[in-house]
Amino acid sequence: MARMIPAYCAESAPPGEKAVFAALRDAAGTEDWRVLHSLGIAQHERQVEGEADFVIVAPDAGLLVIEVKSHLSVARSLDGTWRLGQDAPTARGPFQQAQEAMHSIRNYLLNRRVALRDVPILHAVWFTEVRARSTLPGSPEWHSWQILDSSDLSSAAQAVMRVMREGAQHLASTIKYFGFGGIGPDQNTAERVAATLRPRFEVVMTAGDRRRAREGQLAQFVEEQYRALDSAADNSGVLFTGPAGTGKTFLAAESAQREIAQGRRGRLLCFNRLLGHSLREKLSDAEGLRVGTLHQEMLRLAGMNGPPANADSDFWERVLPDLALEGLAEHSDEEVGDFLIVDEVQDIATDTYLDFLDLLVKGGLRNGRVLMFGDFERQAIYGSETAREVLRTRAPHLASFRLSENCRNLPRIGYQVNLLSRLVPGFRDFRRSDDGIDPAIIKYAQGEDQAALLRKIISELREDGFDLTEIVVLSPVGSNSVAASTSEPWLRQVLSPANGSAPAKGRLRYSTIHSFKGLDAPAVIVTDLDDSGGATFDALLYVGLTRATDRLTALVETKTLHRIMGGGP
Repeated sequence: MARMIPAYCAESAPPGEKAVFAALRDAAGTEDWRVLHSLGIAQHERQVEGEADFVIVAPDAGLLVIEVKSHLSVARSLDGTWRLGQDAPTARGPFQQAQEAMHSIRNYLLNRRVALRDVPILHAVWFTEVRARSTLPGSPEWHSWQILDSSDLSSAAQAVMRVMREGAQHLASTIKYFGFGGIGPDQNTAERVAATLRPRFEVVMTAGDRRRAREGQLAQFVEEQYRALDSAADNSGVLFTGPAGTGKTFLAAESAQREIAQGRRGRLLCFNRLLGHSLREKLSDAEGLRVGTLHQEMLRLAGMNGPPANADSDFWERVLPDLALEGLAEHSDEEVGDFLIVDEVQDIATDTYLDFLDLLVKGGLRNGRVLMFGDFERQAIYGSETAREVLRTRAPHLASFRLSENCRNLPRIGYQVNLLSRLVPGFRDFRRSDDGIDPAIIKYAQGEDQAALLRKIISELREDGFDLTEIVVLSPVGSNSVAASTSEPWLRQVLSPANGSAPAKGRLRYSTIHSFKGLDAPAVIVTDLDDSGGATFDALLYVGLTRATDRLTALVETKTLHRIMGGGP
């Protein structure tokens, strides 16, 4: 799997570029490659500015600039002009475009004193829709090895290495002593080339500016959210669905405030304890509104201060609901509300829990004022895969409204979630503007202590201007997670378990992914991503990655990363 920079291909990109991007991204044996896509060239040797479709930096092989053409037909007229599909004829052909981009990039690197001795700097054209290698005639203007075509998409790594190998042989035959000491770049030079061509540039925004921008963007309604609230006003019952980050919890809270403003009383319930705590704090001044988790409400109605010490799944799923129903029957007049709002309904939609919810609102689930919010794609960690069908059976008159615009994550985080979680159709529209910083996916070997990696990541985030209170460490495991079990002195000093309250100054929170579901943080580090024993790993991966608003780092076990990138079971 090559490192793609950026990690996503824009929806507006031509189909050929999308095909090459996917082929290079998924190619096996390319872990050391850096692939820059849509590299702008401000100092172009021929034009005011230009662009290279792809620049591949492969250690011990070379640097390859690729011009992609996705036209269904390719022809060259007797007058020397090129006809590509339905485009107007042009004298500047694709090989000339690639060559000019290559020379511009080479000059840029040399001017910045990047050592390029014995580094093959090559160019090629990839015709993604035609078999150009067998049909394009020979010409003194290009070499046959500079042609890639549709047949190469299925074996992209081999095709690129073929071009680089034959290109290096050509240079060695024409330049005295070229490659005599070995072909470069080495690993360090490859890193420097990629960093020089596409440097990180988040330093242009100060930490304070970034924080204010984030808070302003997250607080703004988008057109889709206004339509959702209109739908809630126009229908007595609505099921709002959408992937993580589309504003479901935000809309649930706003809907509750609107109900209270109209003189009604009711409940806003969720599944997750930390989310319930957060919602209760935000809505603490809303009179007539009960806010908390489903189980907290059941315990209250059952007259219990907390669960018994030996509470197991049977207690939570059978015993407690029965006790809560008995308590509700005794106080039904004052307990039945005018409305019921449920967040995280994908984890609550079982017959037993729905029996309880049915009695909490006037008219029940069929005819009452019921607003439900859920993610039925990958976020049902606790509920059944048939949760949506069960809910439809019990509340068949719920209108549906789907949320699709991501309001939480920066685009590069959302695109990385699409890739690693294999979301279909995945995130496409984003409310927030891209800041040019890719999420960091870091491999570790199974059994390796991740503490040193974790400390390094936290230090880098602090250097980037993130306060410790803005950083959260998440894990799919509990007491065995690197954050919970580390003996590293500095980490033990700054790490605190998340409890729903804001962290103390100088401390950062850690939590299981399960417990942090429904919440978010500016910078999230997801550790212990090893799927060797978890049936819900894919769902946990999706939930963990989508918690980050601005910076995402994931520590993924090597074999696990290979699997989730499509390398096999």
